[in-house]
Amino acid sequence: MPFPVVLGMDFGGSKIAAAVADPYGTVLGARAIAVRAADSAVDTFARGIRFAHALLADVVPDRSLAAVGACTFGIPHDDRIDLAPTIAGWAELPFGSELRRAFPGVAVRTATDVKAAARAEAEHGALAGCDPGLYVNLGTGLAVALVVGGVVVDGRHRAAGEIGYNLRQPGIDAGAERLEDAVSGKALDIAAADLLGAPDLAEFFEHAEIAPSAARVRDLFLTELCFHLVNLTIALDPERVVVGGGLVRSWDRLRGPIADALGSAVPFPPELVIAAHPFDAPLLGALALGRSALLDVTDIPDVISEGAQT
Repeated sequence: MPFPVVLGMDFGGSKIAAAVADPYGTVLGARAIAVRAADSAVDTFARGIRFAHALLADVVPDRSLAAVGACTFGIPHDDRIDLAPTIAGWAELPFGSELRRAFPGVAVRTATDVKAAARAEAEHGALAGCDPGLYVNLGTGLAVALVVGGVVVDGRHRAAGEIGYNLRQPGIDAGAERLEDAVSGKALDIAAADLLGAPDLAEFFEHAEIAPSAARVRDLFLTELCFHLVNLTIALDPERVVVGGGLVRSWDRLRGPIADALGSAVPFPPELVIAAHPFDAPLLGALALGRSALLDVTDIPDVISEGAQT
């Protein structure tokens, strides 16, 4: 009898990704769809569920689904999602309850996307063996995750690492109170659209090399990002800082200023590297959540727990 499968889902601010894997972590199929700005939160979630069911039917029509791991921006609970302003109405979604309704009789586990990503990097990525390690997500939003002893730190309210809610640096031209509203992929998308007429970040960074208006936006972004990362790194004293998320597509523009700031201001500068899975770590972390749930409900051999790489 074939082993059952695990489904991983990553509900992001700009895309929804899903993957199906066997119990040993081998990915059998993975796909992604863009989030449609005009869709409501309920419609976005429902579209993601239909998308996942279609993936299962297409890739593993003869396998039973045993577990689902799902992550999202914000902090998911059964009846809501805390700290989730990216999509209007997302905070009111009964995330865990709706997942169980969509996949009846299946074990379900949920996590914040950045913590799921940090888990994937700690298990078989750039944070493996680092203690402590710091994962920094530069994506649609801004958040970090601290890994201590191989375990991702949750915090009392599961909100550890939500630095997007940090106060802005004193003296910076404000316009937004939350750090994430000024330092994130979404913030740069808005700036790129204002300056160039289209939210193309690669073009924005190139434009910043020759246009003073774009250079000012870029420099303010990097100055405040580095200010917060330096203070955070001093407080945590990590062995390594790992950066993932959509903005690492411009890593050649970001690495130098971040490395210079850490090297000049932190008493014991950590190693700074790009994530092993810079764009799909949250999805891999969601699969890891599902595989953990699978261990609780099946008698699959213990070799699964060794963390086979995807």
